[in-house]
Amino acid sequence: MKKGASDDKIIATLSSKSALKQQIYDNTCAAFKLMKEELSRITEDLNSKIAGEDPRIQLSFVDHGEFTAELKVAGDLLIFSMHSNIFQFDRDHEIWKTAYIMEDSSAGYSGVINIYNFLADSFKYNRNEDLGYLVARIFVNKNNHFFVQGKRQSGFNYTTLGANVLDQHYIRKIVKASIQYCLDFDLLVPPYDAVKLITVGQVHQNISDAKQKTGKRLGFQFKVDDVDK
Repeated sequence: MKKGASDDKIIATLSSKSALKQQIYDNTCAAFKLMKEELSRITEDLNSKIAGEDPRIQLSFVDHGEFTAELKVAGDLLIFSMHSNIFQFDRDHEIWKTAYIMEDSSAGYSGVINIYNFLADSFKYNRNEDLGYLVARIFVNKNNHFFVQGKRQSGFNYTTLGANVLDQHYIRKIVKASIQYCLDFDLLVPPYDAVKLITVGQVHQNISDAKQKTGKRLGFQFKVDDVDK
């Protein structure tokens, strides 16, 4: 009969891997809390600078609790979402080739904060079929080191894990780069063939709840939309 795992091995795993993941979770929670504080500050700062302008371009920040926050910027809505789980990169990821991870593989476990871009109208009119666009992912490890995976043209230059510690300075730069990217990222007309046919039911549905799938790049694929590896 095959011998099962021993109590000592289970306890050793709990003491190492589970404790590691809890530390990373705590670091990610702290980073997300700091991010929400920066979102609030940036909202106040920018609104004070555009006072007297069109009130429709005022920013608004909403804290939705432990894992989600939103920032409305004119017609755009940025959703900041912290994942509750801890991840390890797949073995084909180039991060495993770095000296930093080769010296300590446990530094390759990370918490994740996602930043999505939606149209503000998608939420205003409850258009549940509308699409959001992943702008960036922030990975945080046990040492509070981080890197950002994002769009090539977005201005996220923090692509080396182990080079920087995630703090207020870097979080502010990441948030501002996200805002600028979304403002420069325009809604495009969908391809003609994608919308040339519509059913009676869809018309009635559109009348009742404005349900028509919309997204900034719906139906299009651009080389500039490639994601940094």
